[in-house]
Amino acid sequence: MEAEHVEILNFLRKYSPFNELPEEELQIAARNTSVAYFKAGTQILEFNQHIDALHVVRSGSIETYHKDGSLFNRLDEGGFFGEAGLLRKGRVRFPVKTIEDTLLYYIPGDLFNRFYDEYDAFADAVEVEEQRRVSHAVKEHESRNRTLSARVETLITREPIAINKSASIREAACLMTDEKVSSLLIYDDEKRDIPAGIITDKDLRKRVLAVDKDASDPVADIMSENLVFVQHNNRVFEAFLTMLRTNLHHLPVLRQSKVTGVIALSDVARHESQSSLYIVSSIFKQTSIEELSQLVPDVHKSFVRMVEEDANSRIIGSAMATIGRSFKQRLLELAEEKYGPPPVPYCFLALGSMARDEQTVVTDQDNAMVLDDSFDPKLHDEYFLNIAQFVSDGLNACGYTYCTGDIMATNPNWRQPLSKWKKYFTDWIENPSPEKLLHSSIFFDLDGVSGEMRFAKELNQLIRKKAPKHKRFLGSMARNALNRTPPLGFFKDFVMEKDGKHRDSINTKRRGTGPVADLIRVHALAIGAQRQNSFARLEEIIDANILPKGRGPDLRDALELISMVRIRHQALALEAGDTPDNNVAPEDLSDFERKHLKDAFQILSNAQKYLRYKYSGG
Repeated sequence: MEAEHVEILNFLRKYSPFNELPEEELQIAARNTSVAYFKAGTQILEFNQHIDALHVVRSGSIETYHKDGSLFNRLDEGGFFGEAGLLRKGRVRFPVKTIEDTLLYYIPGDLFNRFYDEYDAFADAVEVEEQRRVSHAVKEHESRNRTLSARVETLITREPIAINKSASIREAACLMTDEKVSSLLIYDDEKRDIPAGIITDKDLRKRVLAVDKDASDPVADIMSENLVFVQHNNRVFEAFLTMLRTNLHHLPVLRQSKVTGVIALSDVARHESQSSLYIVSSIFKQTSIEELSQLVPDVHKSFVRMVEEDANSRIIGSAMATIGRSFKQRLLELAEEKYGPPPVPYCFLALGSMARDEQTVVTDQDNAMVLDDSFDPKLHDEYFLNIAQFVSDGLNACGYTYCTGDIMATNPNWRQPLSKWKKYFTDWIENPSPEKLLHSSIFFDLDGVSGEMRFAKELNQLIRKKAPKHKRFLGSMARNALNRTPPLGFFKDFVMEKDGKHRDSINTKRRGTGPVADLIRVHALAIGAQRQNSFARLEEIIDANILPKGRGPDLRDALELISMVRIRHQALALEAGDTPDNNVAPEDLSDFERKHLKDAFQILSNAQKYLRYKYSGG
């Protein structure tokens, strides 16, 4: 071995991941390594540039960047870069620039890929380092985009300003002026802990000036009741989604059941990093189905932008579900403008992924209606059918296709009074069978979208109360949750779809995210979990200690990985001008994704085996 190769060999021996290789492989690497020198400030790699070698810093230092130009990481002697590109179709993911004079070693890409495939210790070291860098990058990203990490309490700058409900409107307006606030909490002397209501500048304009109301009247006459609160330790992003979902601009903040302040949309806007989510405000400005349908390209751009900005699946799922709910809410408003106010109270329900805050851009519509028990079919059903049809047609025009299983409020079975819905759930839970629950499992993920939200709350309370007590029901739900298995063969190779236009691909929803959500739902029902989102349910399941140690976090990571493979596939399709779907061809996966997707599917398979064992008595 020549002298320069001996020097390279001795250098590689000192650093991970090369010190994980056998000596003979290290010698091969040293003999095939080339050297390059770059002056400070030189751009070494550009985004999406072809890359065919692993770059190792011999001396000097470099910086890697995100696509948007923000800093990703700094590396000096012994650091390596370019592995992400080599493992993902040979394209640079993170541009690189020297920050001082730098000497680099180039290890050929085919050698790197062989080491990665043949030596697990080498591959693990590469992945650990990459994960450490990604973790570091996420923290840096969150420090710049505080919406992703900041807590609501950080937005509070002063004590809440309040007044008694018996005070006059004039007194309230004067207090708001003196204190320079845009909202005022209203309290009742008998209940001093939680405010009875709130008024805002908008209320003074619409409910006083616009209607020439007497300013000496009590402020209670114009306050908004049934307040929506946000917890002090919620993320700012979650508060923003709540505002979009409820179309509210002010939220009182609770800490240990006490209001500590009020945050306004303007406060959140200063921290809001996903500005594309403001599409929700556009939805409520549209005056027809045709105008709403024209927003679909903007929804797609919003989705792609979040993917490009490295938002996780929980944020993307919540954002897309909020957009979907907003379409439903606006369509219901337009429907009531056309057909008049409802003859009896009702609640429009979201079901499935929208109720769980887990939507993507590929989704059908699953919805239902809960009607007040004063509902009389002869007098009222034509009205509610018209409303349901209007909303369903509108959703289809806006990209939420008709449900092939007819789980829509246009189906009279799913447009029933509250008492009938309670009978449905009682029968499903107390007299279960896998066949009966096959098409009704989706109803165990329900959330109110508009109207009498207490109807949805009552149904969820009934489910939480009854489900944990009925083992046969849990057994039947578990059996149905096992109908969809992960796409792994005997030798852990991917099992492809065998027919149709998606032949030789993997359906990441039907064989991935769907089965994960199904089995999490069963565990959640067994413990009477309060929350709907699969990640949030997992938190409750882990706290309940009903899974073997470590299985909960593993399942959470598996769900995140499968979800992001699915989401990125859809985003790439949109960017290419293609119709997005859930079917991913293995050849479109990077080596990194392929390896970890198999691991995630194996976690799902193990979780299904445990589900079968735990609920087999049912």
